[in-house]
Amino acid sequence: MKMMTNKDKKQKKTKHTSLIARWVSIVTLTIMVSFVIFSVVIYSIVSQQSLNQQEETSNNVVVTLQNRLESIPNELQISNVIPSLSPSTKRVLRGVPAISDQNSATSAFNDDLLASITNPDISVAVYNTHNEVVFSNGDTTPKYRKFKGENKVEKIQHGTHAELLTYHTVKSSRTGKIIGYIVVSNQMTYYNRLMKNLLHWMLIISLIAVVIFIGIAFVVVKDVVQPIKEISKVAREVNDDPNSSMRIKELHRNDELEELVITFNEMLDRMQRYIDQQKEFVGDVSHELRTPVAVIEGHLNMLERWGKDDPEILDESIKASLQEADRMKHLIQEMLDLTRAEQINVQYPNAVTNVYDVLTRVVADLALVHKDFKIQLDTDDLPPDTEIQIYHGHLEQLLVILIDNGIKYSTTRKQINVSAGVSNDEVTIIVQDFGEGISQADQEKIFNRFYRVDKARTREKGGNGLGLSIAQKLVTSYHGSISVDSVEGQGSQFKLEFPVLTKKEAERLKKLDQKKKLEH
Repeated sequence: MKMMTNKDKKQKKTKHTSLIARWVSIVTLTIMVSFVIFSVVIYSIVSQQSLNQQEETSNNVVVTLQNRLESIPNELQISNVIPSLSPSTKRVLRGVPAISDQNSATSAFNDDLLASITNPDISVAVYNTHNEVVFSNGDTTPKYRKFKGENKVEKIQHGTHAELLTYHTVKSSRTGKIIGYIVVSNQMTYYNRLMKNLLHWMLIISLIAVVIFIGIAFVVVKDVVQPIKEISKVAREVNDDPNSSMRIKELHRNDELEELVITFNEMLDRMQRYIDQQKEFVGDVSHELRTPVAVIEGHLNMLERWGKDDPEILDESIKASLQEADRMKHLIQEMLDLTRAEQINVQYPNAVTNVYDVLTRVVADLALVHKDFKIQLDTDDLPPDTEIQIYHGHLEQLLVILIDNGIKYSTTRKQINVSAGVSNDEVTIIVQDFGEGISQADQEKIFNRFYRVDKARTREKGGNGLGLSIAQKLVTSYHGSISVDSVEGQGSQFKLEFPVLTKKEAERLKKLDQKKKLEH
C-alpha cells in the first residue's frame, strides 16, 4: 500500500513538472516566434535599404555614361565612344595636354565618369547594336543579355554573395535611334558584408535571447503554477478530511491568482461553517429533544403500567404529552429558522425592503393580536422611502421576536414602544419594554443558543432560548448590529442598526433580484 502511495506521488509530481514544462515551452515558443518575426522584418528592412543604395550607385554610373554617349549620332564604336567618355581624351586628340593649368579642376582624375568607374565594385561594359564590346573598365566584362524596355535591374545570388546587374538602352539624342547598350555590374561588397555580419549577429543574439527567454519563462511560469499546485494540494487535503482547517497562504501579488486564492479560501470557510452548523444543529436538537422525549416516554410508560385505568391520570398524561410534542414542533421550527438565518447570503443576496412599510404593518398586526398590550410606534424621524438590504420576511421576523419577547417578559406595565429613525446613513429601530429587565451578566449571554435567564419561568412561558439567537444571526447576516440595554425591574431596550441604501444602490439590487427570480 505504501509503494502505491509513493507511486501516486511520483505521478502527481510528474504531472506538475510536465505542466510547468508545457507552459515554459508555450511561452518560450511564443516569444521565439515573435522574436524571429521581428528579426526577419528588421533584416528585410536593412537589406532593402542597403540594396536601394547600391541600385542608386549603379544608376548614377548608368546616367553618367548615358549623358556622355547620347550625343553620338551613329552606332557606338570604339572610335566614337572613347573620346565621348573622357574630356581628357578629347584634349589629347586635339593635340593639347591632357591636363592643363586652367582646367585642373576638370582633370581626368576629377572626371565624374572616372570617379564612378574606378569604384572596385563597379564593372562597366558598353555594347553596340551588334553585341560587340566597345568599352569596359576592367578585367571582368559583364555580359549583355537581351531585355525588354529601356532599363532592367536584376539581383543575382551566387551562394552567399549577391550581385546587382543593371541593363540600359542608349539612344542618340540627335536621331532618337538605339545606338548601343550599357551593362553595369555591382559586386556590392559592402552590402554583402553588411548582410553577412547582420545575419551572424542576429543568430548569436537569437541564441542568447532563447536562453534568456527560457529562463524568464521558467521563472514566470513557475510563479504562476506554484499557487495552482498549492490550491491543488489544499483541495486534496480538504477532500480527504472535510474538517481540515488547512487553507492557502496569501500570495500578496494583486492579480487574478490572488483573487482565486481568496475566493477559494472563502469557499472552504463557507463549507466549514456549513459543516459546523450541521454538527451544532444535530447536537442542539438531540440535546433539547431529550427532555420532551423523556417526558412523553415517562407518561406513556405510566399509562401502559396502570395509568390508563385512571381517567384523571390519563387526561393529564395526554395533555402533558401534547404540550411536549407542541414544544418539540416549535423547537424544530426555530432550529430550522436559525440554520436558514446563517445562509442569508445564498438565499436572499439582493433583497431590498422598505422599513416604514414593514414597521407599520407588523406593529398594527401585533397590536390586534395582543389587545391587552399597548404597542406604540414612533416614526417621526424615519423617512417613508427608507430602504435597507434585507428580505422583508426577515425584518418582520426580527420585529416579531423582539416585540413578542417584550410581551413575554412584561410585568404590570403592559406597554411596548417601537421607534425608528435615520442618522449618519444608518437606520435605527428600537423595541422597548417595561418588564423584568436583564442583569448585566446575562446581557452578554442572551444571544447564545438555548440560553435562558430563568429556565423555569422560560419553560412556563414556552420559550426555547432560540429567539434572540435567531435575531442576532439574521441581523449580522445582513451586515447590521443588535444590542441590548436593560435595567433589572425596569425593562429592556433592544436596538437594531442597518446601513441605509442609496436610491442608486437600491435600484441596482432590485434589478439583480428580479434577474435572479427570472432565471429560476
